[in-house]
Amino acid sequence: TSSKRTLRTLFRPPALPPPVVSEESPSQRKLLAYHKGKEEQKIINQILIDRALEVYYIDMDEREERNAASPITELPSTVRKYFFIKPLKILSFQAEYFFLKNCVQSRPMVPIQQQWLRSMLAMVPQSLMEGRDRELLTEDLLKEIVRDYEKSMQRCVLRRALVKPDIKELDKLEEEAPLPSLPLGLDFSSTWRNSYIKAKNQINSTLRILHPTMKALLDFGYTAFFNFLVVDFSSCRLKGPIDCRSLKTDASLSCSKAEDKITTTWYQRVLGLFSQPESLDGVKLDQLESFYNCVAVLISNQLKELLQRTTEVFVKLFDLEDRRRLPIFKMDLTLEENRMEFYPSLQDLEEAILFVVDCIGQTLQNFQKVDAWLMGGTETLDAELPAHTVQWAKSTLGESIRDNLEGPKQHFKGYVENYGWLVDGTAEERINTFIAEQPSFDEYT
Repeated sequence: TSSKRTLRTLFRPPALPPPVVSEESPSQRKLLAYHKGKEEQKIINQILIDRALEVYYIDMDEREERNAASPITELPSTVRKYFFIKPLKILSFQAEYFFLKNCVQSRPMVPIQQQWLRSMLAMVPQSLMEGRDRELLTEDLLKEIVRDYEKSMQRCVLRRALVKPDIKELDKLEEEAPLPSLPLGLDFSSTWRNSYIKAKNQINSTLRILHPTMKALLDFGYTAFFNFLVVDFSSCRLKGPIDCRSLKTDASLSCSKAEDKITTTWYQRVLGLFSQPESLDGVKLDQLESFYNCVAVLISNQLKELLQRTTEVFVKLFDLEDRRRLPIFKMDLTLEENRMEFYPSLQDLEEAILFVVDCIGQTLQNFQKVDAWLMGGTETLDAELPAHTVQWAKSTLGESIRDNLEGPKQHFKGYVENYGWLVDGTAEERINTFIAEQPSFDEYT
């Protein structure tokens, strides 16, 4: 018998277990099925090992043919160990890995939540979902999303539950794209639950906005300001043409009246609220400063919101796309010192309109803080309009004013082109030149 055959006889041919015909109980049948599955897995592993060893035996045959003087039986023990033990160990790892991989992949995965799919569909414009063809396309896309989700979940669970052996043969047997890498700059190594609980407890213990007095303060502000404007020029167009001086005067008077009204109504209610001892229920002595700071911030936000809303309404009057509420300004075309011009000038008109924005921003700036009023201090609330709001209002108004003044500019240009020579001295110079030439009577006529 050759040495090659002797090595192969080390592995007996696989044989199925003999059938057993008997009456078993349900528990016995379950136990036998379990053992049968294990035996079948062993048989599959053995077949894989035998097939892989045949490759090595073929390689040995080629070696024997090239060097008959050195049969495999005469090889050193270390070489035989390399050709036999190492393939066996590698194939054992491969079989175990594929068996465990199959077990992990056969586990049921958590299905995608229907709420997620509905949220995805809600982000798609309704116009893109109308029509039967688009409904079918939507269904196909949802099915593709579900497939990708299940595939990704399966791969992630496999990567977490099973460590792939460092064997080169496995890379050839299974080819799959790498998992997407995590976003750069984000750290997911630490959990957020402890920090969340800590922040929640800190908010409950220090956030003064949850105090009942703050709720009453919010109600006062909503009742007083929800439909109130510091300056209201919405009906200005119905009054007919106005001049720049009237616009400035009306804006100043309106701001002054609004500030007086707010002082005598809303601000008095706020001071009366904090004059009551129960307004500080539950507030400790060492928490008074933070409590009154919260009151100041809340009142400041209410006043700023009122001024900002008034500014936005005024700017909207000059909307380029809606000219129905655009104010009408009275301007005169004057002749002075041999020069034609508008009065007031176009620049004065723009300054008068922008003056309203400044007037709104200077209103409600002298309200005392509640704690300063209680203790006789002079510190006032911060109710100043944000700089970006003022910049946006003035730039938007400037663009609208320049667009609306194109008509008057063209009108003025037509007057200058047609009649400017009558007032700028050109006509007088031509007459004097004509008279100095002493023309005849026919030339005069």
